[in-house]
Amino acid sequence: MIFISKYIVPKGYAGVTLFPFIFLKQQSMTTNTVLVNHEKIHLKQQLELLVIPFYMWYVLEFIYRLFQYKKWHMAYKNISFEKEAYSNESTLDYLKQRPFWGFLKYL
Repeated sequence: MIFISKYIVPKGYAGVTLFPFIFLKQQSMTTNTVLVNHEKIHLKQQLELLVIPFYMWYVLEFIYRLFQYKKWHMAYKNISFEKEAYSNESTLDYLKQRPFWGFLKYL
C-alpha cells in the first residue's frame, strides 16, 4: 500500500519503505514505475528477513559503510539492500525472477 507523506520521507529521498507500507514524498511519484519497483524490492527484502532483522542489518551495514567510505551518500548507496534495489529497479519483472535473499549477491 502506498501513502504520500512529505514528513515521513527523509529530506533528499523520494520514498521510504516501512513494512508493509511504501511512503512517497509526492502524489505524482506514484506513477513512477521505477521508483515504486525500487520500493517493492525493499518490501520483499524486509519480508525475507522478517522485518526487524532487516532494519537491524540495514543500520549495521550503513554504519560499516559509513566508516568505509566516510561519506553519507556513498555509505547509503553501498548498502547491499540498496545496491540490489538500484541495480534492478528498471527491470519491472525482477521480483518474479528474484532469488531468495537476492541482496547477498551485492555484499
